[in-house]
Amino acid sequence: MSVAAEISAFLYREARLLDDRAWDEWLECYSADCTYWMPAWTDDDELVTDPQSQISLIYYANRQGLEDRVYRLETERSSASTPEPRTAHMLANIELLADCGDELDVRYNWHTLSHRFKATSQFFGTTFCTLRRVGPELKIAAKKIVLKNDYIHQVIDVYHV
Repeated sequence: MSVAAEISAFLYREARLLDDRAWDEWLECYSADCTYWMPAWTDDDELVTDPQSQISLIYYANRQGLEDRVYRLETERSSASTPEPRTAHMLANIELLADCGDELDVRYNWHTLSHRFKATSQFFGTTFCTLRRVGPELKIAAKKIVLKNDYIHQVIDVYHV
């Protein structure tokens, strides 16, 4: 399998796991030291640059943050996510930006439809991620999600993006 096909298959699988709410399998797509970041936009239409000192829409410094989020979803301790929405993720324009041997820098566009309470919402944007080879598998080592339609009327969560 070519590197491009391997990357696409991995990203499609991660999106499918979100749609299927296969949380444990989805978490396995991430390395223990991964960062997961969705920066906010400033009033000057620029993205914030530091998740430690500026507002982010979502920020987890490692996989433990994602594990905590999944725990709340699975135990219905997230009233903002109960009931969980039905989602469909579409990915496009998957591009390998850099091949650094064990790490691959990737960019892709996405569009997610989310249905909850008899209403459908849509979210779209661009993701930049670093995929790391761990044995025969790829794992997400860093993920930066740029939400392009950030004027939303609800809480945004990992399954929306």
